[in-house]
Amino acid sequence: MASASHRRSLRKRRTAVVSAAAVAAAVGAGAIVMNANAGTTTVDLYHQTLAAKDGWASSGTGTTGGAKADSAHTFTVSTRAQLVKALGSVSDTTPRIIKISGTIDANTDDSGKKLTCADYAAGTGYSLSAYLKAFDPATYGTSKLPSGTQETARAAAQAKQAKNVTFKVPANTTIVGVPGTKAGITGGMLQIQKVDNVIVRNLTFSDTEDCFPQWDPTDGSTGNWNSAYDSVTLRTATHVWADHNTFTDAGHFDSTNATYFGREYQVHDGELDITKSSDLVTVEQNRFTAHDKTMLIGSSDSEPSGKLRVTLHHNIWKGVVQRAPLTRVGQVHIYNNFYDVTTQNGYALQYSINSRAKAQVVAQNNYWNVPSTVKVSKIFSGDGTGAIAGSGNLVNGTTTDLVAAYNAANSKKILTTVNWTPTLTAGLESSAKNLPAELVKSAGAGILS
Repeated sequence: MASASHRRSLRKRRTAVVSAAAVAAAVGAGAIVMNANAGTTTVDLYHQTLAAKDGWASSGTGTTGGAKADSAHTFTVSTRAQLVKALGSVSDTTPRIIKISGTIDANTDDSGKKLTCADYAAGTGYSLSAYLKAFDPATYGTSKLPSGTQETARAAAQAKQAKNVTFKVPANTTIVGVPGTKAGITGGMLQIQKVDNVIVRNLTFSDTEDCFPQWDPTDGSTGNWNSAYDSVTLRTATHVWADHNTFTDAGHFDSTNATYFGREYQVHDGELDITKSSDLVTVEQNRFTAHDKTMLIGSSDSEPSGKLRVTLHHNIWKGVVQRAPLTRVGQVHIYNNFYDVTTQNGYALQYSINSRAKAQVVAQNNYWNVPSTVKVSKIFSGDGTGAIAGSGNLVNGTTTDLVAAYNAANSKKILTTVNWTPTLTAGLESSAKNLPAELVKSAGAGILS
């Protein structure tokens, strides 16, 4: 975590309330944090950097984001247009700090007018009814991807939406929600692609919705609808620190999705996906809630080895269906997380952690709240080539060998040894027993002040 100390574990520290005068003095310059154990030390959230040994993102040059930004590259934004301007060109690596005040609706134009799916479709020739008619499996078949007039129109409409809702983040950037403003982005995607050194903190990402999912009749045995946007997506990105954010479908839960061709018309993709050989990433103190395909680490089983090194710690995973995370190829350390796999808002568990494509996962001192209706053997998953090692994992307070539980019920076994030993383990707690009580008070957006 940050220089000085920034972990909000209640066993180690508590954020104290500062005087109104101190808060007023801090506005625009940086938020004030007081460490009860360290006296009256103040911390500027906007210039805070990842602490030494705090997960993979601390490796090598570490992760400092826009800490060196000058006043000309420090922005406070509250609209989509302002955010786009503050981000500037993705090729500009000048350090920058972007403070988001309030909730930015990505589906708005430059004047702030709300945009709908119909606005994006206008002029493209796309309509859902025509698309469904053109690619009905009864007439189109199930052996090939859609092509032709309506697929071209769908792609054009999707491109119009993508141009509006995709925010491309340059290297050496810190994006932080201003405390006390309910800061976040709804309907949008932060794209961190082919850049190094990015920090994303204290933001709520909600309902990142694709208006134009593509039908793929070849996906699985019965086909699937696939969407294009993650709330935050890392593609060939390095040194990224995601801290104290909240991710949710709130505003449009999947239970309200229609069904076409016998499959759910899925308008959501990932919450935070780490793909295309991204590397050296630390994800901590976040809340992942109300979602299906939550976090993908590695987009293909054929991704090259040596990358996809990711640390996940002190996060809450609550009411998510799967991919918490799904891991491929890389070395992934998952420690001190709290999983509540009770069905919520219609999101029922398929599995929590999946290790496939020779992924090397260490799952250590995590806590699962598991209702009696869910089998413990469903918590882990794999393809027979991935490994999960670790210890100290608790299910309803009891130490449980989750790999053994999965292997006893499945023919494709999860391997139990890995080819590495985690050393970047700042804040690792030796017991998971207090995580449910601690993390509900410390993880997610709106905690930092």
